[in-house]
Amino acid sequence: MAKKVRVRFAPSPTGGLHLGGVRTVLYNYLFARHHGGEFVLRIEDTDQSRYVPGAEEYIYDTLEWCGLLPDESPRKGGAFGPYRQSERKELYRAFAERLVDAGRAYYAFDTPEELDAMRTRLKNDTNPTPQYDHRVRTGMRNSLTLPAEEVKTLLDAGTPHVVRIRLEPGETVTFTDMIRGEVSFDTALVDDKVLLKADGMPTYHLAVVVDDHLMEITHAFRGEEWLPSAPVHVLLWRWLFGEEAMPHWAHLPLILGPSGKLSKRDGAKYGFPVFAMNWTDPKTNELTEGFRERGFLPEAFVNLLALLGWNDGTEQELFSLEELVRRFQMEKVHKGGAQFNFEKAQWFNHEWIKRSTAQRLLPDVKTVLAAKGITAADDTQTLRIIDLVKERCTLLSDFPAQAGFFFQAPQELDTTAFIAKWTQEKKAFFEQYAGAISNVADAASFESTFKAGAEAAGIKPGELQLPLRIMLVGGKFGPPVFAIAEVIGAEETAARIRKALEVIG
Repeated sequence: MAKKVRVRFAPSPTGGLHLGGVRTVLYNYLFARHHGGEFVLRIEDTDQSRYVPGAEEYIYDTLEWCGLLPDESPRKGGAFGPYRQSERKELYRAFAERLVDAGRAYYAFDTPEELDAMRTRLKNDTNPTPQYDHRVRTGMRNSLTLPAEEVKTLLDAGTPHVVRIRLEPGETVTFTDMIRGEVSFDTALVDDKVLLKADGMPTYHLAVVVDDHLMEITHAFRGEEWLPSAPVHVLLWRWLFGEEAMPHWAHLPLILGPSGKLSKRDGAKYGFPVFAMNWTDPKTNELTEGFRERGFLPEAFVNLLALLGWNDGTEQELFSLEELVRRFQMEKVHKGGAQFNFEKAQWFNHEWIKRSTAQRLLPDVKTVLAAKGITAADDTQTLRIIDLVKERCTLLSDFPAQAGFFFQAPQELDTTAFIAKWTQEKKAFFEQYAGAISNVADAASFESTFKAGAEAAGIKPGELQLPLRIMLVGGKFGPPVFAIAEVIGAEETAARIRKALEVIG
């Protein structure tokens, strides 16, 4: 019987969650749900020097906003905890020692100064970043070069040291990637990665293998930037738990911006968000805008992320989360980088606003209106307004401009649009119309009264509709003008007409 699918997202709490990170969450989530499996959130906080306060809470908030909640996490718990690596510290040394005893790893006592001196000595044009590998280790202070007695003395004295994997040249490490097929590496080109740091904390390389094993992870999905580390992880699986126990891997393609990989700093450069939600760096107090605050619906954000590197082989572009779960297959993720296009992202959001019910949009719309000082107290009226203007809104942040005039009379009128053709006869018509609608309640009646008055005045209705729109709205935009009159009511419609006539003089 096949093992139950278990996947994990394992971020480091070092800052806001970039587009690529949320997409990794999404693909894990979709794969788990498609196969009736479990999605685990594991916080990889072993590098305490890079830990950023608030980053872990930000991860939870992002997953909640996107609707991608894990089955197990530090907050929720589960049978495979703890789910925060710093709380699992005591687990890792035993595995590192096992590798040392088997000759697969070694103690390295090199000081930071000695490592710097090595890099300075070996650095040249053909070797710009010297690595601690099978060639270099023979000239360094480690348990492979020092006498056994000296190694024991150093360890007994508590001398700071790390544990490094021992990679020998002349071997090809191969594994099958769910996206890329068979991938091979020459061990001669891989350095002796640190597995256990001097503070006793594991590095990612050891921790990810041990935790995936202990948490019974069946499939591991991560960005393609981790491909160069794959041979180290394959060998650790082989030596510690057996390669047959290794999860199925998939290395996801990069998300590309206008000029290469889309990085966390690119939002300011290109003028569009790269984080899911607003993130303020506690060290610099620098704010990075998020998709949520820009005015995106989570449904649209998830939809556009899914198609950044995947499609189901059809022309369909709009998918609900439930549809994505049904259709998702990791084998249909592309190998090549996925180009992010902010105009296309806005198209997704516009389509999702149009297809969403007014009830679904109500809380978000009230929030963006309130941010502009507009109080939408009557939900029934606000729902009608949302239905009238939502097709004109690309972002949630468009609603105040497209709907604000329903709640507040416009402060300025774009009279330049009609003033050149303004006449005393038109002024008289609007004075008459303002009085004639006192008992009118629906759009059809507002329109019939309008046309009857125009006919009586001998003026074409088309010449009067633009001035009416500007009197009610302030500019040349908005839904059908008589629908606007119906929503704001006869008394307010008449008041706005009379106020406009005063402005026109």
